[in-house]
Amino acid sequence: MTTINHTGVSHTVFHMLGSPGLEHQHMWISIPFFVSYVIALLGNSLLIFIILTKSSLHEPMYLFLCMLAGADIVLSTCTVPQALAIFWFHAGEISLDRCITQFFINHCTFISESGILLVMAFDHYIAICYPLRYTTILKNALIGKIGVIISLRSYCTIFPIIFLLKRLTFCQNNIIPHTFCEHIGLAKYACNDIRVNIWYGLFVIVSTIVLDVLLIFVSYVLILLAVFHMPSQDARHKALNTCGSHVCIIILFYGPAIFTTLTQRFGHYIPPHVHILLANVCILVPPMMNPMIYGIKTKQIREQVAHMWFPKQK
Repeated sequence: MTTINHTGVSHTVFHMLGSPGLEHQHMWISIPFFVSYVIALLGNSLLIFIILTKSSLHEPMYLFLCMLAGADIVLSTCTVPQALAIFWFHAGEISLDRCITQFFINHCTFISESGILLVMAFDHYIAICYPLRYTTILKNALIGKIGVIISLRSYCTIFPIIFLLKRLTFCQNNIIPHTFCEHIGLAKYACNDIRVNIWYGLFVIVSTIVLDVLLIFVSYVLILLAVFHMPSQDARHKALNTCGSHVCIIILFYGPAIFTTLTQRFGHYIPPHVHILLANVCILVPPMMNPMIYGIKTKQIREQVAHMWFPKQK
């Protein structure tokens, strides 16, 4: 479907191919997608339920974890069902408005997750460096404001891209070799000059993701300095163990994203379907693994899960 305007023919409907070159294996590829999505949905929903219903878990660290679990559900739900529809039913047709909406929700959620991970790093910093002031600094009112600020930051940085995309004329092609919509992945099919899109996209990455990574790094440098100055070895071990789950999640979240960015920039000889599968790893793995990591490494959550399934056991 196309529309005619003063700049020529502009596509308003696109066709997503999923993983080009592997169409005959789409049914097999869909299995890890489906399993990962179900685990992410059930694990994060259970985590949210436990945190919200157990008053003993109404502490800053668990409330931030609840935010992260909610963002994980949104991130995976925004992309995985679309990919499964392509793999199972070849339902790859998507309108321009729906494509932009998917991109908007996807990118907003990703930036929000990055912001939540940053706040969780600050939470650990305050808990370890200023334990006596922890509850007076991180009150519920402040936590609520932090959640609003995280959401507004992601919304305000991504919202202008909607207008940058809507101004374009998509006359080159309407075939998207991917499972979900991306900013530059969509903009490259325009006949217009997209340098503004490229530069603004770079600004968004630097001002959010890159800045978050740098601040998280600074937080953990300060945490390590404080830990190594603790007189007791048991205190040092407890402090490092507290940060263990968060560090694992940081690696899972930023690791695949950084690797995917590097392969897209320098891996010119890597097949397109590998790039697409790597991009999906960023969407699939963190939401699936986050509840597992916190469920295994956090004693309070383990106890609540055990009490839920085995109420007679202590």
